[in-house]
Amino acid sequence: MNDASRAVPELSVVIVNWNTVSLLHQVLHSVFNNCGAIRMQIIVIDNASEDGSADMVAREFPGVLLIRNLRNRGFAAANNQGFEVAIGRYVLMLNSDTIVLGDVLAASVRYLNSHPDVGAMGCRVLNPDRTMQRTCSMWPSLINLTLQTSGLCKLPWPRFLGRYQMMDWQRDSERDVDSITGCYLMVRNTVLEQVGPLDESFFFFGEETDWCRRIRMAGCRLVFAPVGEIIHYGSASASKLNHRRDLLLTDAMVRLHAKHGGRLAAVSAWLILLLFNLSRASFWSLMSLIQRRPEAFDRARHFRQVVAGQLAFIRMEV
Repeated sequence: MNDASRAVPELSVVIVNWNTVSLLHQVLHSVFNNCGAIRMQIIVIDNASEDGSADMVAREFPGVLLIRNLRNRGFAAANNQGFEVAIGRYVLMLNSDTIVLGDVLAASVRYLNSHPDVGAMGCRVLNPDRTMQRTCSMWPSLINLTLQTSGLCKLPWPRFLGRYQMMDWQRDSERDVDSITGCYLMVRNTVLEQVGPLDESFFFFGEETDWCRRIRMAGCRLVFAPVGEIIHYGSASASKLNHRRDLLLTDAMVRLHAKHGGRLAAVSAWLILLLFNLSRASFWSLMSLIQRRPEAFDRARHFRQVVAGQLAFIRMEV
């Protein structure tokens, strides 16, 4: 092996950040402390944070390749910026609100090294209290979307009702899946070149689901492998969006169905989500009248804003 080949990293870690300076500091420490013997390139794309995130990275992690955006370009576009400069054999999408535990990075690299037919993989994800987080899911078909929004997915029987999020699976065994959550999604650079980057029409949410579908359509396996664990706090950036978070989720789901199922599927998804948001707005409005509690008033206002926003600007693109 010559010097040039030794210099090529095995893994490029791409982290997109928006106003999560403390969590970003934490995840970078966990990556550096748990990289093992693998050669890594670490890339942080800061989406115009106002909390000093970019300055913190430049000051405390000089070995990180830092990209500073002058505006929030969205999750997909920012990740694509990282992909453009990633030179590792494998590329990892890693959320800023995660903590890498133990040997998971090296174990994931070893797994892909020994499974050449796998195009992308995810690991076991834990909540902060170390309970299992239900990452990985089936494709959000109209049936699965109906089961999820109706609440039928929470019933323990029949098992079919919990199929979308695979409720009967503890994420303790290897399994081919339809979609892997983007908090930890490792893909071969060759697959990235083959399939292309994330679709930037998804500003926030939905982009990794679309990407996973495209990876599978290209003939690559998408696998959940419990080779190690990370902690994922969840929605650290999205929580700052208030009701806009739900609007972005709705837009992403409709956009997914428009892209992969056509206009009828998009309209159907929009109606399913509208019925869900209307039911939640009605429920919390009634509870606010009965309970007269601030939390009920807040939830009622939240879902009324979501319904108004969905009716006002939802776009169904084919």
